[in-house]
Amino acid sequence: MATIAPTGAPGSESDGEPDNFVPLTPEQAAAIRAANPSTSPWWVVAGQIVLGVLVVMVAWLWFDERVAKSVACGVMAVVVPAAVFARGLTSQFARVNVGAAVMSFFLWELVKIVVTLGILFAAHRLVAGLSWPAMLVGLVVTIKVYWLALAFRRKGKPVLVLTPHGKSN
Repeated sequence: MATIAPTGAPGSESDGEPDNFVPLTPEQAAAIRAANPSTSPWWVVAGQIVLGVLVVMVAWLWFDERVAKSVACGVMAVVVPAAVFARGLTSQFARVNVGAAVMSFFLWELVKIVVTLGILFAAHRLVAGLSWPAMLVGLVVTIKVYWLALAFRRKGKPVLVLTPHGKSN
């Protein structure tokens, strides 16, 4: 197994190389943000709600009320924590600075896990004759909205970023 030498140590890749790091100008940073727009977590939550309602309706039509309620518990075990997480990430506290944003992310992710486990543990008390496979189907189908959000995110505007030497990246 190879060992990677720390920067500046004998045998490291960057020995004797000049530091070519050039920070972005505000215009370049704005162009990169325009080319890579972010997806709002609220759009993801809305997509989960829509898909969850559709899955519950299909379960109600094809099976019975017990299975539909079980699927609804699985959907709620994803949608409710995701909404709490989205609310926490879009709060003003998360925008104070980078450190607060990272701390906020981990805090709300922990809250999301705890709420998910709480809903899953409470489901068997709330639904008589809970169908665990049906609940897992609701949970898995609703979780897959995260992948759909990545696949169907809005496209950025094509931009030409110029380097200090006038060449495009």
